[in-house]
Amino acid sequence: MSWLKQATGGDAPEPYREPSEDRKVKDPSIPNRMVSNKPANRPFLAYKEYREKQEALHAAWEERQKEREAKIARGEKVGPPERDPTAQTEVGMLGLLKFFLYLLIFTALAGKFITGSYTWEYQSKWTQLKTYWPTNQRLFSERLLAEHDGSVIGRPIYLAARQSYQPGGSYAILAGVDAARSFGTGCFKTHRTHDLRGLTERELKSVAHWKKFYAEHKDYVKIGRVSHPPIDPDSPIPEHCDPKKEAAAQAARQAAKERKRVESDHQEL
Repeated sequence: MSWLKQATGGDAPEPYREPSEDRKVKDPSIPNRMVSNKPANRPFLAYKEYREKQEALHAAWEERQKEREAKIARGEKVGPPERDPTAQTEVGMLGLLKFFLYLLIFTALAGKFITGSYTWEYQSKWTQLKTYWPTNQRLFSERLLAEHDGSVIGRPIYLAARQSYQPGGSYAILAGVDAARSFGTGCFKTHRTHDLRGLTERELKSVAHWKKFYAEHKDYVKIGRVSHPPIDPDSPIPEHCDPKKEAAAQAARQAAKERKRVESDHQEL
């Protein structure tokens, strides 16, 4: 409110004086000019000082380069070219890979320190080394697959649908055989076959669901494929273990045949 005091006839305010403790330094932008070293000016002054040092280093490097070129012109031996000390270093692909590697290591160590687990207690097939370095896979015949049903002690149990229970277990009947159909219909005793003919859309989705489940599960490892003989299209489709569902399936198949016959007759006309 000093202006109000002056307007009413009071004393004029004293002119601004920089604090005496602020040391004067040379202005890096304007020759023969001094500026205050107050905190507001220090970032600018520090940057200008840094730029001056960089320019001096670059000028010295250029001078050494000229001397090296002169020696080469005289036929004198010179060492490898010197890198410009002021050149900016680009990160590049290798730098990015190092960054992500260090980040991965830091995250794993932090998880071990905080939760006691390098994976932060996350369990899946993607946290297991065998997912990225799988063992050699092989092609199984139906006979060879049947030999791995758990009946021989010490021999691993293999299933085409990736289900592994010991003999006597609830699903031991699926060991040593491709029982893909049973995973869609639920007929684990009668549908121990890979024949998927006649399954409804819902049953096919169920087979696909279980296939994906076991493929992504951390406790199951793919060890190969099964070679099946061709299915005779004229052979009977396995009956459903539920009479009601079997009747509905037969009705659906009959309706599909009728539609196909009508469409064929329509095309002939």
